[in-house]
Amino acid sequence: MLPQKLTMALNDQFNNELQASHSYTAMAAYFSKKGYHGFANFYLIQSREEHQHAMKFYDYLVTMDEKPVLQALGEPKNDYVNAMDVLQSSLAQEKDVTSNIYALVTLADELQEHSTLSFLDWFIEEQMEEEKMFRDIIARMAHIEEGGEYFLKMNDDFAERRLEN
Repeated sequence: MLPQKLTMALNDQFNNELQASHSYTAMAAYFSKKGYHGFANFYLIQSREEHQHAMKFYDYLVTMDEKPVLQALGEPKNDYVNAMDVLQSSLAQEKDVTSNIYALVTLADELQEHSTLSFLDWFIEEQMEEEKMFRDIIARMAHIEEGGEYFLKMNDDFAERRLEN
């Protein structure tokens, strides 16, 4: 069993990951409506990845003889100005997740919960990759026109993206 404060924080992150999944689905819907199905696919994959992350927290809580507690999800942002707005929102969301993971690491360290620290290592690496990915996509998008040739090439590339296990 874990200290109650840590269990609550892990449950909060379990739900934060579900909320991130929910938000990425809304972003996919934005692109689907515009006919950019490759970008929609990219975001649907992001949504599934976030759900997998949530389930890692679920499994860890169960392993530690704690109960995963689902909370209400908030309505995600559904309206965006353009593709860049979606991407910048994505990066902001990932930065929030990173901040939450760091807070969990700090709490686990203070409580000397070494198993939790070990569990969270994977998430630190994952967040570094996620933030870099969105920074790189934003850098590419900064120099192109939405709907233009290179944008459509990116759309085609994102259509090929598959969920990794």
